[in-house]
This record gives sequence, structure tokens and C-alpha cells, in this order.
Amino acid sequence: MIKVVVADDEEKVCRLICSLVDWSAFEMEIVGTAHNGLEALELVERLSPDLMVTDIRMPGCDGLELISRAKQLDEQLEFIIISGYRHFEYAQTAIKYGVGDYLLKPIKREELSATLEKMRERYRHRTDQVSKEEQLRLQLQSDIDRLRAGLFTGLLLQREPPAEALDLDRLNQDYHYAFRPGCFEAVGVKIDGGHELLTSGAFKVLEEKLSRILRGLLRPVCTELEFCFQGSRVWGVVNYAPQDRPAVRRQLKAALDKMKVQKSFFPEQFTIGQGRVADSPAGLPASVEDVHRALDQRLVEGAGKLLEAPPRAEGFPRGRELLADVSKAMEAGLEILDPAPVLGAVRLLRADLLASETATGGEVLYLAGEVCSTFVLLLRNLHYDLPGADGFLDAFLARADLCSSAEQVWDELEAAVSGSLTALIEQKRQEDTRPIRTAKQYIQEHAGEPLTLEEVSGVVGFNASYFSSLFKKETGQNFVEYLSEVRMERAKELLKETSLPVSEICGRVGYSDLKYFTKSFKKVTGIKPGEFRKLYS
Repeated sequence: MIKVVVADDEEKVCRLICSLVDWSAFEMEIVGTAHNGLEALELVERLSPDLMVTDIRMPGCDGLELISRAKQLDEQLEFIIISGYRHFEYAQTAIKYGVGDYLLKPIKREELSATLEKMRERYRHRTDQVSKEEQLRLQLQSDIDRLRAGLFTGLLLQREPPAEALDLDRLNQDYHYAFRPGCFEAVGVKIDGGHELLTSGAFKVLEEKLSRILRGLLRPVCTELEFCFQGSRVWGVVNYAPQDRPAVRRQLKAALDKMKVQKSFFPEQFTIGQGRVADSPAGLPASVEDVHRALDQRLVEGAGKLLEAPPRAEGFPRGRELLADVSKAMEAGLEILDPAPVLGAVRLLRADLLASETATGGEVLYLAGEVCSTFVLLLRNLHYDLPGADGFLDAFLARADLCSSAEQVWDELEAAVSGSLTALIEQKRQEDTRPIRTAKQYIQEHAGEPLTLEEVSGVVGFNASYFSSLFKKETGQNFVEYLSEVRMERAKELLKETSLPVSEICGRVGYSDLKYFTKSFKKVTGIKPGEFRKLYS
């Protein structure tokens, strides 16, 4: 039997968990309960459980510390965490520690049962308790799941799939479905939030939770259904009897409500898009396209809703005309590397677009992408070498795809353009000052020689007049003042650190006239070279 410890600071919650399901049906037994973190740790050490069900916030030792310390005692110990509040920062950290699943208060029997079934399967696999027959069955199911997912990746999400491939009998045969005549509809879920979630272990837990919600609610009213996760989107196909169409919509709304509850653990926004209903699989590509447009529509209608595709008519017909104006203003600003006209043009288009009551979410993304693409193209045409320019557009589009409003999309665009301009301006400044840095290095290395403005300007490739002006602008000193400063600093070092005669030091720092050197030294320090040496002897 799988040994379980239940830990919650509320005794009634512990009793509820213990009595809510038949634990033996999951090959589990509860070997102990605890009401604070320290008690739970003591049970882990004494009873060596296989699974702990624990509240994420506990007195004496909170959930995160409990998980961390318990894992040190037994690395194989599995966890299910419980929360009744918005503890998503705690939760996602806990999942990084290897927590297997989570439950939200009030705990429901079906959710606890599904979670325990999942943990039982994990335990059996981890402890090699799966028979050869079961292994074969699981491998077969995995192959079937991959085949069924091919309906999306190999057909419905491709451009213009061949009509003959969408025949009902052929789909059933090729992709292992059991579609029947009736209604066929595409649905989709959009997950908006941080990019970190998509690349973390927490996303796998979220995938399992969303899949469980969708399948659990839609299976009773559908003949056939399947879902496929692709980045921050879930694509789905449902097949049902015509009379069940209202029930399917009700269940989608119920699924969205259940997803919103997950915000206790995940701060992400969830939106469901519904495609048109077709009377055969041949209508599914058009339904999938509807879902694309419906999910984009969250940017203007708001995330967290059940949405349908907007009308196909242009909602913001001035967009293309304004893009031309943006391009001209951007080019003018980029030619002189002035951020004001560049960002001003972006903001004007943004203001017009967001003020429109008919603009669609698809237009928001399209116009933002076109502005970003124009920006990158102008950089190339003007021969600016922006690091990461090749992936600039793709990086912006990836960030925009995780936004839940039009405002966020354009905030991302402004930040991307502004950040690039700042980098370019700094790069240009570095390029402009590089000759001055070269000149200063040359002066320091040859300060003991009879240097002239013409010689140094020739080293950096400028004429003497332009170099003199640039040197003054960048350093705040003219050439002679800087050369004198370097020579005097060198003279001070030699006077302090050597016993060389002043006359020899005079020659070593580039002066041929001892009297002039002494006068210049006194002008800088207020004393003669010999007196300066005595101060440090």
C-alpha cells in the first residue's frame, strides 16, 4: 500500500480529506495526520510515507520549507499541495521543488480522486510495479494519443489541408477517432501570462489540470473530442449530436469558470474561443480559423471570456494608411537617431487604433507586427548593426502573444523599439568616442615625445581641425591642455618615485626647455619640481 500523511492546520480539513474518498481503492492508506509543519516533518522521519497531502501555508514550518526539508529526508516523497487563497508564487515555487499536483479549497471528491489516481500511477511507474501487459497497454495508449494529436499538427493547423483528408471515415481510420455524423466544432483555450511559466515544470501541471477540466466537462455531452497543447494555446475538436449544441456551450462556460479558479495557483488569464459549427469534418479548418480570430479578439473584448470570431470586415480600415505615415516618421527619426519622432509615430498609431470601437484583436496584432517589421527593415536599410536584429521581430511577436490586452501588446512594442534605440544611441556614442579613446591612449604612450596635433589626428584618421573640435567636445579639454595634464602627471610620478635630476625628468615627459617645464609645473601644482620632490622624500 502507498503510505500517506495528511497535513493541514485545520483539523476539520484533515478529517474531510481522510473521509472524502475510499483510499484503499487507490491502493493507499493514511498512516498519520499533522496540524503544523513540524509535526508533519516528524511523521516523515518516523513513518517514511510515500505521499504527503499538505496545505501550502502551515504554522511552525510553512509549506515550502516543509517540502524542502522533507525532500532532504526522502527525495522520493511525493506531494499534493492544498490552497484556498492566491498563493501562486508559493505554488509555482513548490512545483519547482517537484510537487506532483495541487488541490483548491473547498476540496471536491472528484478532483481529489483524479489527483490520487494520477499519483498512484506515478508511484507504480517509479517503483516498477507495472506489469508487462500494463506497459504494453500504456505504450499503445501513448501511440494512439500521438496519432490523435496528429489531426491537429498534421492537418487542421496546416494551411489549406486537402479536402479528401477530411472525410469522416478516413479521419477515423487515419487518426484513430470515432467521429459520427452530427456537429463538428473547433474550440481553443488561450493562456496569457509570463513566458517563464511556459518553460517551467509548473506548465506541465497546468496542462494536466486544464486537460482534466475540459475532458471531464465535455465528454458527457460529446460523441468524440480531443485536445492538443501547442505553446500557450490548447486546440480542441468536439463532435456531438445537434440537440446537444446548447449543452456544449454551457459546458465550455463551466470549463472557463473552473479555469478561473486555478488563478489561486496560476496568475495567468484564460480565454476560450469557439469556432463555427459544421455538419461534417470538412468544415473543421474554417472552424479552426474562427478560433484563431476569436482568441485574438480577447485583446479588445477582454480576456477571461468565452469568445466567438468577429465579422471578417475590416474594423480599422485606416490602419494601412497610418502604417505608411509611421514608416516615414520612423525613417526620419532613425536617420538622425532621434527617438522622439520614432516613438511619437508608434504612439499616434496606437492612440488611433485603441480609440477605435470596431478594431479587431487580429488587427491589433497585425499592425503591431507590421510596425515592428518596418522598424527592423529600416534599421537594415540604414545599415545600423543592432545586436539580435535577426530575431528581433520573432522575439516581439512571442511576447505579444502572451499579452491579454491591446494595451499590453503596444506597451511591449514601445518597450522593444525604445530599448533598441537606446542601445543604438549608446553604440553610436561608443563609435564616435572610439577615435578619442585611441588618441588618448596614443598620447599617454608617446607623451615623452614631441607630439603635435597634426600627428595625433593623423593616427586616428581625421584632419587636425575636425579632430581638435571633436576632442574638445568629448573631453572638455583642448589637445594642448590634455597633453600638458598627461605630462605633468607623469612628471609627478617620476619626482616621487625616482631620484632622477629634474632636468632629465623634463626631457622624459616631452619638454626640451627646463625653464618652461618648471614654469608649467608650478602653474599646475603651485610649487616648483624640486619643492614637490621634497614633500615626498
